[in-house]
Formats: sequence, C-alpha cells, structure tokens
Amino acid sequence: MRASHLTGYRPRAFRRILLAAALCGIAATAHAQPEAAKAQPPRAAQAPSGQPPSGIPAEPDSARTDSARTAQPGAQASARPRLPKDKRTQLEGLFAALKVAPDDTSSKVIADRLEQIFSDSGSPAADLLMARASVAAEAKQYELAFALLDQVLTLEPDYVGALSKRATLHYLKDEYGAALADIREVLAREPRHFAMLYGFALILKEIGDEKRALTVLRNALEVNPRLEDAKEMEQQLSIAVEGRGI
Repeated sequence: MRASHLTGYRPRAFRRILLAAALCGIAATAHAQPEAAKAQPPRAAQAPSGQPPSGIPAEPDSARTDSARTAQPGAQASARPRLPKDKRTQLEGLFAALKVAPDDTSSKVIADRLEQIFSDSGSPAADLLMARASVAAEAKQYELAFALLDQVLTLEPDYVGALSKRATLHYLKDEYGAALADIREVLAREPRHFAMLYGFALILKEIGDEKRALTVLRNALEVNPRLEDAKEMEQQLSIAVEGRGI
C-alpha cells in the first residue's frame, strides 16, 4: 500500500508508528482479550486465521483472496502458548497505565517499556536473526529480510515482534493481503497491539472500507487515546461514515 494515495492524512506519521512497532518490535494495546488463536507457518506458508479476535472486522474478501494465494495447503497449526505469569502481569499493568496516561511523554515511556517486553523473543537464536532482518530491511533488502523472518518464525511461531515486522515489510511492498494476514495473526495473539490496529484501519480505509476502518481505529484509540494522528483520522472517517453532527 502506498500511504501517499491517502488524502487529508499524514502518511509519514503512520509509517513512523508502524515501522517503530514492527521493525523494532514495539507492541501496544486494545480492550479485547484474545480468542483461542492458531500459530501459523511463516510468510509464504502462512494462511490467515479463520476468524479475527472479538471486535475486529473480518478481512475484506479481496485481501483474503490475495492472502490465500500464499498459503501452503495442509499447514498444521498449534495452540498459542500463554505468556509467563510475570510477563502477563507486567503487560496488564502497562496496558492499564497507557490507557490513562496523562500526557504524551508518559504515554511514550509506557510504550517504550512495552517495546522492551515484546522485542524479547526468549530465544537468543531468534533475536540474532531478528537483528539481521532489521539490518536487511533498513537496507531495503526485503527478500533477505523476509527469509530471515521466516527463519525466526520457524523457531518462534508466536513471536509478535517478527509477525509485526513482516506485516510492515509487506505493507512497504504494497502487498495488502499478506500484510493483513500478518496483522491479523498479531491481533490474534495480542489484540491490544495498537500499531497493528492502526495499520489495519489504514489499509481498510485505503481499500474503501471506511466503516470497518472506523471500528478498528476506535479499538486502537480505546487502548491508546494518545495514538499519534489517530484522532485526526477518526474525525475524517466519522464524517465519511456517520456524517457531521447537528
């Protein structure tokens, strides 16, 4: 997707948020709890999950068809493991604090801490591959970056940081269906990932599904009311979908 196709919106701000979230492993927050999710094989072997988490619109038919082309027939999925208790406790506290952060500075501090937690794969080998994938992505060596991310996700199929990074790279290559497939996998594991919710909303807006884009964007704002430029986008979508108030 080319963000420059949008009108009345600042694409560079979105790219900063999405790249910071995916290329650096930042994760943020939303109100819904994850449904039982399936871990999928990486990139070309990955098919979208059957249903999105509660409150997330289904993937548009055109994007679903695009995603399905890259799916590997017969791919087997395993149940998503629960996070360690101490990490879950930290995340819940940070999510609650982010929702009521009194200013932008406080919000950023909380987001930075979330980044630290979600950027830790728990596997030294996966972390090394992720570092190499980041270098390749910054050099715009996308095929190498994809290959490295595929290796990461073979080692750690539920690693949100790798899934969100791959979603961003698909977005940068205008591969909407594949980007949505990975975004949905991230949200199945962490529905409070506000950067991926924001990316989901932006893609929906771009393909003309403004009603569902507004729903997803409001989910993101419910978790992070200080999400950069999201209020402006919400106002635009609200006028388009609901009209101006009297």
